[in-house]
Amino acid sequence: MKTVSKVGVAHYSALPIRSGIAIQIKNDAIALFKVTSGEVFALEDRSPHPKGGVLSEGLVSGKFVYCPVYDWKISLEDGQVQAPDQGQVKTYEVSVENDKVYITI
Repeated sequence: MKTVSKVGVAHYSALPIRSGIAIQIKNDAIALFKVTSGEVFALEDRSPHPKGGVLSEGLVSGKFVYCPVYDWKISLEDGQVQAPDQGQVKTYEVSVENDKVYITI
């Protein structure tokens, strides 16, 4: 059985809007994003393109991040790559409590 834990990763008030930050939790490389609405999302920090790409360095528009290498449009909500491209990245549950951002892994 896999153990689930909630890990504090950042201060909400310190997160840049529409920019990603790279987080490392154990063996997981995670990209953390705060969008203009104030919501925070966490995705696997690697493009699903066969040659990869670091998503935390991508451009954010609305609730999407664009892979900085291949310009694939990826949903921050579910990790799904938008057509005509295909693929998906892992998403993580995010919660905010008293200015602290937590990721459930």
